[in-house]
Amino acid sequence: MPPDERNDGKKMTRRWGPRLLLSLLALLAACAGLPAYLPAPPEHAFTDVSDTRLGRICAASLSSVPPALSGFRMLPEGNTAFNARVALAKRAERSLDVQYYLIAHDDLGLQFLRELRDAAARGVRVRLLLDDLYTSGEDGLLSGLAAYPNVEVRLFNPLPVRAGSFRQRLLFSMLDFGRINHRMHNKLFIADDSFAVSGGRNIGEEYFMGSLTANFIDLDVLSSGPVVNELSTVFDTYWNSKHVMPIGRLVEQGSAAEARRRFDDLVRDTAPEVPERARDVLGTTPVAQQLDSGELTQAFASARVFADTPAKAAGADRGAAGPTVTDQTLALFATARAEVAIASPYFIPGEAGMAIIRAVGATQENGRLTLLTNSLGSTDEALAYAGYARYRLELLKAGVRIYELGGVLSRSSLRLGDFSKSLSRLHAKVATIDRRTVFIGSMNLDPRSSRLNTEIGLAIDSSELAQTVAGLSQAVLSGAFRLQLAADGEHIEWLQTDTQGRQIVLTREPDDNWWLRLKMWLLTPFVAEGLL
Repeated sequence: MPPDERNDGKKMTRRWGPRLLLSLLALLAACAGLPAYLPAPPEHAFTDVSDTRLGRICAASLSSVPPALSGFRMLPEGNTAFNARVALAKRAERSLDVQYYLIAHDDLGLQFLRELRDAAARGVRVRLLLDDLYTSGEDGLLSGLAAYPNVEVRLFNPLPVRAGSFRQRLLFSMLDFGRINHRMHNKLFIADDSFAVSGGRNIGEEYFMGSLTANFIDLDVLSSGPVVNELSTVFDTYWNSKHVMPIGRLVEQGSAAEARRRFDDLVRDTAPEVPERARDVLGTTPVAQQLDSGELTQAFASARVFADTPAKAAGADRGAAGPTVTDQTLALFATARAEVAIASPYFIPGEAGMAIIRAVGATQENGRLTLLTNSLGSTDEALAYAGYARYRLELLKAGVRIYELGGVLSRSSLRLGDFSKSLSRLHAKVATIDRRTVFIGSMNLDPRSSRLNTEIGLAIDSSELAQTVAGLSQAVLSGAFRLQLAADGEHIEWLQTDTQGRQIVLTREPDDNWWLRLKMWLLTPFVAEGLL
C-alpha cells in the first residue's frame, strides 16, 4: 500500500490521467479472472459472551440504565482511538470482528495486525474483512496472518489481478470496471460482541497522529449495549456475502509454517505502544485504564444503525439494495427545525443536492446549515476539492455557512494532538441535528459514498453527545477560514482570525498551490462527477 495512496476511497477514480488512454490496448490484453465463488457455511457473531471479561464490564457499565439504551464515548484524539482498539483486542476472550476499507503497511498498521495475531494465539476467533482495493503487495502479510489458527481473512470485491502496484492492478482490471468501481468503505471493530469502535478512521499512521507530513482530524465512537448486537449483524451480513472471498482462494501461500514466519518477521519490529495523554481533550482517562477499573464512562442513549447492504457494492439498483446510508442520513437532516452542522472532508452536493439546499434556504423550513470541509491547502483529494468548489459560490448564496480547514493555520490552534510540522486535514464524517442528534460514520457527502461505496454509520439521539461534538467542532473552527460573499455577491472572500483575534479578509484562495491547480486542470476532464 504505497504511502501516498492510503487515504480514502475516491483515489481509485481520481488518480487516472492521460496515461489511461495510452494503456488501453494493454488493458484489453491483460484481463484476468477470479476463482469461482464457493458458498461456505454461514458464520455468525458469538452472542454468549456474558461470562467474558468484556461482557461483564459491558453489563456493569449499563446496569443502571434502561435495557433499550446503549453506551457511547467519543474518541476525538488519534492516540486514544488507536489504543482503544488495542485495549479491546488485548482483553477479548471470544471474538474480534474487524472490517476496514484500508489497513496500511506502516508501523501502526503492522502493530494492529500483530494484536490480532496475539489475540488469536489466546484462542480468540479473529475474522478480518478487508476491502481489496489497497492490498497491493500485501498478499504475503495477509495470508501469513490467515495461516494462524483461529484467524480467517476475507477480501471484499477482489480485483481480478493480484500482482503489481496499485495503479497496475487497477489498470489491468479495467475490463471489470463496473464491478471493481464499487468498494466497501465501512470501518468497524467489535470485541466479544460487547464493545464496538466505528467512525471515520482507517488503520494507518495518518489517522492516529503518527505521520510526519500530514495527519487527519477524525472522530470515532466507542459503543456498548444493544447497538453492538446490531453492528455485529451488519458485520455477519458482509462476512457471509457472496462478494467476499477467503484470501486462501486468491493467494498461493505455500506452507502455513513458512507463511507465519514471514508474518512474524514483518510485524516483529513495530513500536510496542502508542503514547497517550493521561486525559484526552474531553477530560476522559484512557479506555484501557477504565476497562481495568471494571466500568466505562459513557453517555447513554438510543441509537439507530445505518448500513448499506453488500448488494450496493454489486451495483444493484437503489430499490434492490434498500435505503442507503446517504438516503437515511439526508432524511435525518430533513427533521431539523433549527440547524444542521456537518463536517465532511469531501462535500459534493450535485444539482439534486443544491436543489434541496436552495429549497431549505428559501422556505426556512429546516433552518441554518453549517459546513466544515477541507480547504485547497488541507485537502488530500484535489479532484474532490474541485468538485466541491464548483458549488461553493451557490452554497453561499443559498445561505450555507461554510468553513474550510486551513492545513497550516489549524496546527497551532487545535487541541486534538501534536501536529508538530505536519499538515492537518479533515477526515471526520459527523453531523449534529438541532444539538440533539449525532450522526457519525464512514460516509462522505459525495456521489461515491451515495452511489458506489458501501458505508455504515450511527444516528445517536443524545443532546449530551451532540453538545460534545459541537464543542469539538468549535475548537476545529478556530483553525478554519470562514467564507463569505464579497460585496458584489459574485465572488468569495476568506476570513482568517490572527493570533491577536483580529480578522483578516483574503480575496484570493488561501494556500493556493500551482501544482494542485495543474493537477485538477489536467485530470478533471477525465473524471465524471459521479465518480468523485
